[in-house]
Order: sequence, then structure tokens, then C-alpha cells
Amino acid sequence: MANIQLTPPPKRRLADILYGQLLEQIMAGAVAPGDKLPAEHAICSAFGVSRPVVREALTRLQADGLVSTRRGSGTVLLRAPPAASVDFFEPADFASYLRAFEVRMALEPAAARFAAERRTHDDLVAIKAANRAFTDAINAGQPAQSFDIAFHRAVALASGNELFALELDSLGAELEGFIGVTLALTRLGSPERRRTVLHEHQRIVDAIEGGDGDLATTYMRFHLSEARGRLTEVTHGP
Repeated sequence: MANIQLTPPPKRRLADILYGQLLEQIMAGAVAPGDKLPAEHAICSAFGVSRPVVREALTRLQADGLVSTRRGSGTVLLRAPPAASVDFFEPADFASYLRAFEVRMALEPAAARFAAERRTHDDLVAIKAANRAFTDAINAGQPAQSFDIAFHRAVALASGNELFALELDSLGAELEGFIGVTLALTRLGSPERRRTVLHEHQRIVDAIEGGDGDLATTYMRFHLSEARGRLTEVTHGP
């Protein structure tokens, strides 16, 4: 037993568990687009939680672009995530992935700006190498999760502030889970979708190489937003 390392199971918040169960039912087809979800009081009763918990779960579904909630009209399903998603994540984990995304949206566009303004020659070499490895893996139809993480970490390190990279590292399993699912869906998607992802990366690289902090910020924010959209099928891209 002395050499065995055990990890306690994650302690999930009630709103996350409820969110996961609702998402699982949606992806199973229990509710069709255009249908109403059960009323808040019905969910409270069925799940045994208070209204604030239910409202938080529904708010997250709305933030994902999956439902629309109007006072007095209830909550209507707009769309469901890709059916293939269930092969790559547990619905109860989905909320934690999206919380990691929120941190990334606050963190990475700023890191990209500083990278454009401060990057050294060696930083740029590292960013390009990471992006090249990512590109090769995507084009070969191979898992690219580790290369994608390495690319984003290289940008964070190029900011000249190691705390950006440390914050990314702290996201751990949530970051890996989010990227793993989005890239798995990208591999299953059209060639156009794969080209789009690579183009988003390349624009970030070009902005950093050109020293344009505004563009680097914009392209990183756009890339992250599109990644979330691909996860929930709410995106203007392919």
C-alpha cells in the first residue's frame, strides 16, 4: 500500500451535477429542439435542490447557446451538442470544462498581447515549433491535444510573465478535457473545419511575430470563442 497513490474523487457542485444530468438528457433526445424543459419548480422537486441551484444550471445551458429562457415563457431547447460528444466526455464534467474556458478567456488574450510586445527570438521559435507539431498532427488525423496545449503554453511563456503559464498549468484536467473534446470533434469533422482551426492558430502566430498586440489579442479571443462554439455546435465557422 505504501507505493500506491490514490486520488480522491472530485467533489462536484450540485449545479454542475444537475447541469450534467440535464445535458445528458438533452443529448439522449429526451427533449427536442423547440421543446420546453421542465419548469424550475419541477426540476427542484425531481432533483431535490433549491431554485438557485436550478437557475445556475439553466443559466449555464443558456450561456452555452443550448437553451433560451424568457420570464413567463419557460426554458426552450435551441440545439443539442454534437451527438458524438458523448463518446469523449462525461456530461457531469462538461461544466468544469466550460469554467476552465472562462479562465482561459480572461487569461490567454492578455498573454497573447504581451507575447506580441515582448517575445524574444527564442520565444517565437518555440511558438512556431509547437504550432508546426500541432499542424502535422491535425493533418495526419492524429491526436493533437498535447501539441495544442504546448502551443498555448508557449504563447503564455512568450508573454515574459511566467504566471500566465503557471495559471494555465493550474487548470490541469479541465484544460486537457476541454481541448481533448474539441479536438476529437475536429478530427471527426470536415476537412474545412480542420483547416479553420489551423488558420486560427496561424493568425495568432503571425500577429505575435508581427508584434501587433491588438491583433494577437483579437485572434486569441476569437480562436477560444470558436473552440467553445465547436464544442456546443454554436459557431459561425464550419
